[in-house]
Formats: sequence, structure tokens, C-alpha cells
Amino acid sequence: MGVPFEALLPFGIIIGMFGITGGAMSGLRYLRYDKHRGRYGLDTWDLVMIERDRRLTGNMYGQTDAPIAPKGFELNSAWRLEKRMT
Repeated sequence: MGVPFEALLPFGIIIGMFGITGGAMSGLRYLRYDKHRGRYGLDTWDLVMIERDRRLTGNMYGQTDAPIAPKGFELNSAWRLEKRMT
């Protein structure tokens, strides 16, 4: 009959690897979102505001408190044009 604690070593390795990969994924996501927590449960308004922030600051997750938009903001419109039907 095997010793019961022999199964704890592989179990510990498996749990450790899940912990390491989970921590690495969390860290990479944190760096990807410019050191902010990731956004989830986004609705249409949130997506529009993310696009506006990207147009204002050049970064999807950056925000600005400047009362005047930067030069060229009025030219990089977020409106999408449809192809003409002929």
C-alpha cells in the first residue's frame, strides 16, 4: 500500500503551475492595460468613450482633463462611412 502523502507532491506541482501561469497572465494583462485594471461588461457607451479617449490621448486607456481638445482632434472623426450603393 502506497504512502498517502506521495500524491501530494504532484498535486503541489500542478497547483503551483496553475498559480504561476495565472499570476503571469494577470501581470501581462495589467501591463497591457497601461497599469490599470482590465475593463469588462462594456456596453456601447463605454466603447464610444474608449474610442474618444484613444482619439484624445492616443491611448485606449488614457484620459485627459484638458478643457481644450488637442489640435487635429476635429479631423480624426470617429464616424464610419458606408460604401455607396450604386
